[in-house]
Amino acid sequence: MDNLPPAIESRLIELPIGLRDHIERAREVGQELAMRHSVDASLVDLGIAAHDLARALNADALLSEALEHGIEPGIVERHEPLLLHGPVAARWLEHDDRYDNDTVIQAVRWHTTGFAGMDEVAKTVFLADKLDPNKVTRYPYLTKVQSLASSDLDSAIVEYIDRQIEYLLSRGFLIHPASLAFRNHLIGHQINQIRP
Repeated sequence: MDNLPPAIESRLIELPIGLRDHIERAREVGQELAMRHSVDASLVDLGIAAHDLARALNADALLSEALEHGIEPGIVERHEPLLLHGPVAARWLEHDDRYDNDTVIQAVRWHTTGFAGMDEVAKTVFLADKLDPNKVTRYPYLTKVQSLASSDLDSAIVEYIDRQIEYLLSRGFLIHPASLAFRNHLIGHQINQIRP
């Protein structure tokens, strides 16, 4: 799917080649997941194409862009400004580029941490970013996430978040509250489906 809005296309061209390559690999994964799970492939593709538009900014630039666009960094983002690249890219789409598809904007905004109540497009974008084949090769735990994603997006996401939480806890790092809320939301939904 190469029919991207000109604003997204022009921002993509400015990214470093390694980041553009990641986005293209994630777009391929996204298309496979969208077809497998009957999710709108065109919206998934737009979300993935735009998800890392602000990823090349350094910490100071991300903090500055966030504040300029009315994003108030929380304690986790102040310690790890890279987490702002999704929200900043989403604001660029909304305000600078006048892009108004809320489904895509939410997918871009939350592709790193997730959030409770993500729709199927956002879940697919979230997983496609994580399941870039280069990442799967580099991080063996992603093989299980990849396997789960073929049949159940929610189970794959819970597995991914669980592994991330283990990693962050083992190093004494902060855990983003949106990730915890997302995990709890998905598990709560699974529990409610099991109950008679």
